[in-house]
Amino acid sequence: MSGKLFKRIQLWTLITGVVLGGVLLLGFNKVVEATSSDEFCNKCHFHPHATTTWKQGVHYNTASGTIVHCVECHLPSKGEGYLPAKVVTGLRDVYGAVFKDSADFNWDLKSRPENAVHFTRDVSCVHCHQNLYPLEITHEGMDAHLYYEQQEGEVSCIKCHIDAGHYHEGILHAANVEFGTSEELPDTLYLQPAIVETFEDYTERLPLSAVSFNMKAIPGGTFTMGAGEEDPFSRPDERPEREVTLDPFFMSEIEVTWEEYLTWYSQTSGEGRTTDIGMLEGIDGLSGATPPYGNPDQGWGKGKRPAITMTYYAAEKYCEWLSLVTGKTYRLPTEAEWEYAARGGTKGPYFFGGEVKDYADVGLRARLFGVDTTVINSYAVYIQNSEGRSQLPGAVRPNPFGLKNMLGNVAEFCQDIYIEDAYSQYPGPVANPVVVAGGNEHVIRGGSFLSDAAELRVSARNKTNHDSWLRTDPQIPKSLWWYSDCYHVGFRVVCEYDDHLTTK
Repeated sequence: MSGKLFKRIQLWTLITGVVLGGVLLLGFNKVVEATSSDEFCNKCHFHPHATTTWKQGVHYNTASGTIVHCVECHLPSKGEGYLPAKVVTGLRDVYGAVFKDSADFNWDLKSRPENAVHFTRDVSCVHCHQNLYPLEITHEGMDAHLYYEQQEGEVSCIKCHIDAGHYHEGILHAANVEFGTSEELPDTLYLQPAIVETFEDYTERLPLSAVSFNMKAIPGGTFTMGAGEEDPFSRPDERPEREVTLDPFFMSEIEVTWEEYLTWYSQTSGEGRTTDIGMLEGIDGLSGATPPYGNPDQGWGKGKRPAITMTYYAAEKYCEWLSLVTGKTYRLPTEAEWEYAARGGTKGPYFFGGEVKDYADVGLRARLFGVDTTVINSYAVYIQNSEGRSQLPGAVRPNPFGLKNMLGNVAEFCQDIYIEDAYSQYPGPVANPVVVAGGNEHVIRGGSFLSDAAELRVSARNKTNHDSWLRTDPQIPKSLWWYSDCYHVGFRVVCEYDDHLTTK
């Protein structure tokens, strides 16, 4: 073969390669574009939650008329890992469309910030919103974006702007000055609190309201607090077991409801309420909470549902107010009182019997063989039956002391400061223990609607996470009264019993 012919073959091979490469590249780009359209996305995301809420959101109905498309939020910008993310997301979505039924998904739970953060990326948000301080931004917005920049990597855009891409009814990203002020008052109001003359169950009445709640008489006694080494689900902070003796006390039958909590809010919010700084300086004495930022009830409804998103400080102030208006001594339970009341005279991980393995209805074993959850479902609202939100107290049966939702629904504040080795510091048998120093966080007990069966054990301990639960609060200073990132914790009250009880 002559040199000239060889060069021609090389040239044509190069030209052919370039043309084929161009055709393939053009075809590849066409495929990428076609599979990045909203219509293509909807072939897998055919459930109404995706399309309907997107078209109701502010990214579809923009002031300029520009529509923000699916891939612009759910994939990183091109050059920022777009193609790898597209492949992974596409394979996952195709698998879900083929092998799963969208009707079985809890879309409310999946669209919450802690889950939505896995399907959006800040780099996509900032690609369009490059100026975080536009002329029309509010003062609160400036504070929030400044905090976002200071906490780089700790706070995501979607934590505050959860309704930007998909509309969420009830979501409010602003100061909620109307919260708790538009409730209709019934015609009949209580003028006096309950009269208590003996140690037995009673119904407390909140003066100048139509709200009442039941209190259960919890007899004093001795019990074993904590969990033993034989419990495979126990943690070090639940050990060693300790013998504890308690005096009798009263405890509310259910967790403090919104109608109870909002009675305090409405009756005290106008009493010379100042700013949070004023409360810190003790300027206005006993006062109500400042308005929340956002919607504390999460759009689930109020009424008999447990009140949530208040801080520990706010729960304490509610107890102070309740004591003042009823003439009794109300407070949060100690950790020992809580566990004693939750056990109701029983032993083991649950007051309703059974072992954790009997109710561990998650994982491969349950999917293959099934688990009978009839018993636990009748006594507790937890991740398997809660539908991702708190439920009304009538959804469960009471424990042996007549208390409902001691396990599940919402976790509950206790008086005690959380210390991991608290039980080790008890000198053997102890009477009426309470930890008042040694840390900054408080004990919470009982698990919640987000908990699995293991987290519902009577001895399971947890703690507040104050700073993290205020992470997306845009206010400076952050609220003393309302958590911005905690909607699974509430509380119930204890009334102290006095042998020489005087009635009001």
